[in-house]
Amino acid sequence: MNRIRTASFLIIIVSFIASTVNAQQWQFVNKKDSIYIYTRKDVGKKLKSFKAVTRIKAPAEKIFALLEDVNKTDWWDKSLSQIKVLRYVKNKLAQYYLVYDLPWPVIDRDVCVTVIDSVDRRKGIYTLKATPLSGVIAIQKDKVRITDYYQTWIVKSIAKDLSLVELEGYVDPAGSIPDWVFNMVIFKIPTNCIKGVRREMKKKISDN
Repeated sequence: MNRIRTASFLIIIVSFIASTVNAQQWQFVNKKDSIYIYTRKDVGKKLKSFKAVTRIKAPAEKIFALLEDVNKTDWWDKSLSQIKVLRYVKNKLAQYYLVYDLPWPVIDRDVCVTVIDSVDRRKGIYTLKATPLSGVIAIQKDKVRITDYYQTWIVKSIAKDLSLVELEGYVDPAGSIPDWVFNMVIFKIPTNCIKGVRREMKKKISDN
């Protein structure tokens, strides 16, 4: 009897692992301006996650310096109508409040996030992980608060002046929204973010 129970338990575990692995396989869906977009359906999520990948001609540490500095946000996605920095500890942590301006009649969305930085200089890998922050900004009557969210920037050094940049994330806009909003979240926002980084790094290099 114990052997049967053990075998049954192992089958359940293996089945769960297999389903999780299958759910987490990234599927290529689009390429534009040398930016590759992938999506996947994660277990327990009703929407798809996204990942945007590209190469940028700049040192990884300089790209990281741009990404982690929340006091310089003019290159961020233009759909953000408000960016309020709540806390900033250089190269360690940042907290901020964002408002996404969506065309009428869709209600604007807002979100509070915490960003944790990590650096592995030996491997040349720089990471910024953003997750929801609650209890800091009161919920606004004229906005829908995003609570199911994550975003991760990973910058890997390939050569002295060449880096692999990945932007991975998930956003549940909440409430009733049209399909084009989902497409904006999956395709437009990550593409525009990476384009912004690319423009800024190109500008910095040309200025030097």
